[in-house]
Amino acid sequence: MTKKETFRVNGISEALEKAQVPLSPVVRAGDFVFVSGMPPLDPVTGTVPLGDIVQQTELVLENVKAALEAAGSSMEKVVKTTVYIANAAYFPTVNKIYARYFPQDPPARTFATVGSWPWEFDIEIECIALS
Repeated sequence: MTKKETFRVNGISEALEKAQVPLSPVVRAGDFVFVSGMPPLDPVTGTVPLGDIVQQTELVLENVKAALEAAGSSMEKVVKTTVYIANAAYFPTVNKIYARYFPQDPPARTFATVGSWPWEFDIEIECIALS
């Protein structure tokens, strides 16, 4: 049986607990690391700051990076991402920022629009990486 390990992510775990969201931000199972959908949550304040799609995307990718590192992985080991976005028109802007975080051999990716979230933000990214 493969062992499942959950990890805390500074600031993110506390904010999720405070909001009573029952999930682990990052889980390792076998050779894989699974990062839950990361919103643009400020790990210092525990809030979702209002900002444009550039600021939100950068914050989300920093949160993904922090979650991966908490589980002993990295952005370079990401094999699949799913980008959830409130407006498909953000596609070119998100791509420019995303390319900075995955400059070589980018992972497989799904880009999907969604209706709404329980908090006010426009983007969320989840991923699967090698451990």
